[in-house]
Amino acid sequence: MKITDITARDAGRIVPLLRDLHAQHAEEQPLRYPSAPADSDIADWLSDWMEKDGIQAIAAQSPAGALMGYAIYEIEDQPHLPVMRGGKRIQLHHIAVDPPFRRLGVGQALVTEVKSRCQTLGIDTLTTSFAVFDTASAGLMSSMGLQPVTTVAEWRA
Repeated sequence: MKITDITARDAGRIVPLLRDLHAQHAEEQPLRYPSAPADSDIADWLSDWMEKDGIQAIAAQSPAGALMGYAIYEIEDQPHLPVMRGGKRIQLHHIAVDPPFRRLGVGQALVTEVKSRCQTLGIDTLTTSFAVFDTASAGLMSSMGLQPVTTVAEWRA
């Protein structure tokens, strides 16, 4: 497995994995996530998002060049506040692994690479969030040393 960077120009490569990830979220939380957005809309949004400063994407590729999984993260600079420590952190926004490659260490390899990039940049905090139904992400993050520190609740009319 090889970890490579994904540019905004190549955002279309991850659309199938994001579509699958989104479908799971839309099924579990239909009031929050629209069902079945068009692939072209996803690709355009991804490309625009990945053009922004601080947004980075990486892919795990098989020796044959197949996309096994991806992660999108953002380098953020949080202000120091009287009630909260600030500083740079990396926010892991997305991580997805193609079903045939699950339980093979792909997610761990992606998180390990993001953590390595944190250290290279002198950043000591990696944060992420995941849906309450996403036990796979919860297990992966816990196994990689990320522990829950806050809970977000939501009300919708």
